[in-house]
Amino acid sequence: QVHLVESGGGSVQAGGSLRLACAASEYSYGVRRVGWFRQAPGKEREGVTAVDPDDGRTYYADSEKGRFTISRDDADNTVYLQMNSLKPEDTATYYCAASTSTYLGDWDMTSDYQHWGQGTQVTVSS
Repeated sequence: QVHLVESGGGSVQAGGSLRLACAASEYSYGVRRVGWFRQAPGKEREGVTAVDPDDGRTYYADSEKGRFTISRDDADNTVYLQMNSLKPEDTATYYCAASTSTYLGDWDMTSDYQHWGQGTQVTVSS
């Protein structure tokens, strides 16, 4: 069982930056992909970015390319989401998720992830 805990959320003004962290009890055993998702009130959960630990391949939603960066620290079993140039529309609860699926589908499919954190709130004011 992979236990995930997010941290680093908060309130910032537009144009500001935040770094979210996703600490895992265990990333090395069977984890094939780690993703960041977000969900705003009244909206569906959407994929932000993901990384495949085995080969380091990364994925980004088009709206986040160039602003958000996913990285990982294997020594600390932590995956980070660096968010720059934040916009009010980035306001949401951010979740990290891990997939232990044998076969990986599209990186932004929530159904492919079996383990989820509790979420951390990000609020961007204009």
